[in-house]
Amino acid sequence: MKTSVRLIVATTLITLLSGCAVDGMNKTATYGGIGVLAGAATGALVGKHNRGKGALIGAALGGMAGAGYGYYADKQEAELRHQLEGSGVGVQRQGDAIKLIMPGNITFKTSSSDVSSNFYNPLNQVAASLKRYDQSAITVVGHTDNVGSRQRNMDLSQLRAQSVANYLISQGVAGTRISTVGAGPDQPIAGNGTEAERQENRRVEINLQPMNQG
Repeated sequence: MKTSVRLIVATTLITLLSGCAVDGMNKTATYGGIGVLAGAATGALVGKHNRGKGALIGAALGGMAGAGYGYYADKQEAELRHQLEGSGVGVQRQGDAIKLIMPGNITFKTSSSDVSSNFYNPLNQVAASLKRYDQSAITVVGHTDNVGSRQRNMDLSQLRAQSVANYLISQGVAGTRISTVGAGPDQPIAGNGTEAERQENRRVEINLQPMNQG
């Protein structure tokens, strides 16, 4: 029976390594593999009279449960990339999280915190996805360049983040899932020496991550 357990562990390790080699951004294999290992260990302990059988059952259940969030995130990422193609919104996968980057020049008018009407459609697509995939926590973060006083930029970034959050809520996304942050000029993704660089820094980001990670 020990051979069966060893076989499960060996097979899982191969799967994990293969999954990472083929696609480092695909979390399904990783989550599933971890679930298999955990399930096998638990099953072997619980099935004292037949550890091999217990490990096999545990591995199967653990694999299905472990693959759940990875599969979920993969599907949502693919959907968002397809729906937001050509909208100007960037989609990034960072570990377990998905980040949507919305440039300020297409989301807000200069010095305004009111969402531009021509941006309603992309936000509607985002809201629809967030309602379908409702197992993630949502953090909306506003960013600015460094022009003007820091306090003004902090206030503007918070107002813009709240405006996006309010719009998502108006489209049916649960407000209990959403938090907002005004980062002002403190987290630039480019320099602030040219207008093109400052434009990159003026943005709103929507960060999606598993609820149990806050």
